[in-house]
Parts: sequence; C-alpha cells; structure tokens
Amino acid sequence: MATKTVTARILRTARTALIGIGVFSFVINLLMLTGPIYMLQIYDRVLASGSIPTLITLSMIVIVLYAFMAALDLIRQRILIRIGHTFDDEIGATAFASYVDAPMKLGTLAAHAQPIRDVDQLRQFFSSTGITALFDMPWMPLYLAVVYMVHPALGLLATVGGVFLIVIAILTDRMARQAVAQSSETSTKRSLFADSARRNAEVVRGMGMLGGIGYVFADLNRSFLRANARSAEIVSTSTVLTKVFRLFLQSAILGLGAFLAVEQLITPGSMIAASIIMSRALQPIEAAVGNWRQFLGSRQSYRRLNATLEATDDSERMELPVPHATVAVDHIAVLPPGGRTPILHDVSFSLKSGEALGVIGRSGSGKSTLARALVGVWPTARGTVTLDGAPIGQYPAGALGRHLGYLPQDVELFEGTVADNIARFDPDFAPETVVAAARAAGVHDLVLSLPEGYNTVLGESGATLSGGQRQRIGLARALYGDPFLVVLDEPSSNLDSEGEAALTAAVDAVKARGGIAVIVAHRPSTVRSVDKLLMMGDGRMLDYGPRDEILAKVTRRRTDVRMVPTEAAE
Repeated sequence: MATKTVTARILRTARTALIGIGVFSFVINLLMLTGPIYMLQIYDRVLASGSIPTLITLSMIVIVLYAFMAALDLIRQRILIRIGHTFDDEIGATAFASYVDAPMKLGTLAAHAQPIRDVDQLRQFFSSTGITALFDMPWMPLYLAVVYMVHPALGLLATVGGVFLIVIAILTDRMARQAVAQSSETSTKRSLFADSARRNAEVVRGMGMLGGIGYVFADLNRSFLRANARSAEIVSTSTVLTKVFRLFLQSAILGLGAFLAVEQLITPGSMIAASIIMSRALQPIEAAVGNWRQFLGSRQSYRRLNATLEATDDSERMELPVPHATVAVDHIAVLPPGGRTPILHDVSFSLKSGEALGVIGRSGSGKSTLARALVGVWPTARGTVTLDGAPIGQYPAGALGRHLGYLPQDVELFEGTVADNIARFDPDFAPETVVAAARAAGVHDLVLSLPEGYNTVLGESGATLSGGQRQRIGLARALYGDPFLVVLDEPSSNLDSEGEAALTAAVDAVKARGGIAVIVAHRPSTVRSVDKLLMMGDGRMLDYGPRDEILAKVTRRRTDVRMVPTEAAE
C-alpha cells in the first residue's frame, strides 16, 4: 500500500474508537442537562413545597449522575490520548524515513517537509481540549431544542446567538489561515538556519561570523514573531468577542426569561435553567474559537504530512536475489533532487565481479553525481543502473542498502558507539561482523586505541574524531556485511599514507571476494588497484577503458598542453 494512504488507513483503524467517543459524547452531553434540571426542580418543586426529603433525593441522584459523567469524560479523554499515541507509534517510522528521504526526493522543497513535527502536532491535537469541543459541537441542537421546549422565544434568541458565534468562527478561520501558515513557514526557516549555524559552529566562531549570522537569525526571528503575533491577535480577538457575546447572550436570556416569567408564561426555575442550557450549548463554539490556531495547525500538518509521504513514497517491492555478477550503467542522465536539468549526461559502462573502476576528472565534472546515482541516492532521468540486470529502483530500499557500500565525500557519523556506526545501527549485528569490517578497512587497531574501543560513544557527527578517523570508520561502515557494490567518493581526501595503504588493501579485498568497487579519486595513488578508468568532464564521459591505457592518454594530454607554449615560441 502506498504511504500516501497511511494516515487515512490509521484513522480508519481508529474508527471504532472514534465511534465510541461519539457515543460517550452523546451521553455526556445528555448528562450535562443534570445541573439545569436539578436547578429547575429546586426552584419549582423543593422551594415551593419545602420538602427536605425531595431535596436530599434529588441531590443524591445528581451526585450519581455527575460521578457517571466524570467517569465517561475521563474515559473519553484517555481514549483520545491513546488514539494520538497509536497514530504516532504506527506512522512514526514512516514519517522518519520520509524525513530522511526528503532532501534526496524533494530537493529544495525538503525544507518545507517536516513529517516528524507534523506527527507531533497531530498527536497533541488528539489530547487537546479542542478535539473534545468538536465532539461536543454536534449536540448543540439538543440543547437548543430543550430551550425551545422551555419557550420558543428563548429558543429563537439562543439560535440567533449560536449562528452569530458560528459566523465568528468562520471569519476567524478565513482571517487566521494565512497568518498561521506564514508563522509555521517562518518558524521552519528559523529552525533550519539555527541548525545550520550550530552544525558549522567551528567556522562561525573561528572566522568571527557570529555577529553576521546572529543578524540574519534576528531578521528571521522578527519575521516569525510578526506572523505569530498576527495569528495570535486574530484568534485572541475572536476569543474575546465570543466570550463576551456568550456572557451577554446569557444575560439576554435571563432578561427575556424574566419578562416571560413576569407574564407567567414560564416559571422562574425555567428561566434559570434556560440560561444555563443556552450557555452550555454555546460553550463548544467558544472552546473551538479559542483553539482555532491549533485546529489550523493540525489541518496543515495533516495535509503536509500526506503530501510528504506521497512525494517520498517507497512502496514495498518484491525481494530480489542477492547480486553477484555485474553492475551496468546504461546511458544514464541524472537530475539533482528537485531539479529539472540533468547535470550528468549519457554515461555508460559495465563491470564484472572482481573488477574495480576509478572515476577521475576535475572538480564539478560529475564524479560525485555518478557516485550518488550508482547507489540510488539521486534519481536517473534517463537510462538505468542495474545489478545483475535488475534496475536498482526495483529493489526494496532496505535490501538494496545491504547490497551496497557507500562512502560519501563528507563522512557523517551518528551519535552512538563506534560499533553501532560500523554496523549501520543494525540492532541484531554480530560483533565478529563488525570486527571483520573494521579489519577490512584497516581501522581495527585505531578503534582499539579509543578509550572504550568499539563501545566508545561518538558525539554528534563523530565530533570527537579527526577527519581521517571519521573517514576510516566510514570506510568500515561501507564494507560492513561484504556488500556486492562498494562506491567510495574521494576516500583518501583526509587519509595519511597509512590510511591510503589500508584503502588500497580494502579495494583489493573487495575484488578478491568477488565484489565490485567504484572509486572516485583525485590522487593517482588511489586508483592503483582499479582495473578500469572513467574520465569525466562537464557531466559527460570523456574517456573509458583499461587503467593503464587511460592514464597514458591523460599523461600525453598534459605533456601536449605543456609543450604548446614552447612550440609557439619557436
């Protein structure tokens, strides 16, 4: 089932509970008439007759009814809280996966995708007073009908008041909708900028950028505060108007009721009861207006969550056999996420088990783009990347990851132990498999030299390690589980001679076990173990063939370029 229907499916699952809440709400609203009816009996029966036994009997009945109402209301609240938590539990993992995939599938639009926050917003909505007001609002006609039974004039006045409050709620929705959307958008921008500054704290502090960065943040914060204040002012104004009008209407009911009582059309007890019932009828509308920002925020979160899940949909696919023979790239063109113009054009090559390919070229030639396309991080606009003839898009995402090892240019480690990072946070990893990956990357001794060895807890992004150490642990992570295709993007950029030797040995080991390695390189020593070379330029293949042949061509071109000025001088 496509993930775009996940939210609807979960809410359908909770349908029985929601129906139960509707039934509870009906009974609770019936029991809300206990107070007015009790007061009516006190005025018209107890005070008129002076009967203490009647007063005691009525009071005992009221106590029982209120206790029953409290129990039902408590159960209703707990069911709503459970629904919210169940919703979060069921969709949380999907929302997290969507959040992680958003930059790759949505590009620049990923900044507007906040599925985890959206799930939080919806969970909180289920435990708020706003949703109970929604369940109470349909029973408003019940109270108005009772007021009509007291006297039609009172019922008409209460109905007119209710219509006026509904108009206020509709106007609040129209006026506050844009302001709430702007508040949410500016809040997201502010948070993203703050996270970016924190991520680059060393640069910010080291180069004295805090003042300038702080000015930009202050500007974003002011934009957020303006939008937030605008939405708050609209809702608070509506809340005050609703509250004051309800109080006025309650007094108006008393005034009209007093007139009717003087004319002996109703009893004094009926006058008081009608005022209380009318107030209770309009209370859900007042509560709804007071929670209108939360209503709007939850509605936006629901729509945004569905849109994000649909855009990052990775529906379940059939498990395919473990690849073991070939990797083929067939005339691919690659788009950056969210882009429309390919930045990689018509690239084709094929590799067999036990081979390694080196990808060389100047900066910006498309080497890293090719690496991302090989592991499915960036989509292909045309052509295919296949493992044993199967396009990588046909593999389930989790299964594809087990067949691939990927070391990006910027190595990010996660907060957790060294073993967790090498094992890709597999909860069922075998220690010997982690050690084997570390040995294959030549990082086993380095890990043992850390304070707690493999149990050493790394800070955020592996901040406690040097760049070279992060890169070597990242290489071990790429080699974990002996993946068939290993793609290494500039793997020697932070390595010393010892690290380069370990890298060469790791590539040789991948080839020896029948895997395939693709190394994006800028140093000649890095391509020492490859069998073929692919030279890139301006997003296109400039040359492809056996390593020694391509290196000879590159050397001749450089020699020719150096000789041109000399020949011209002659």
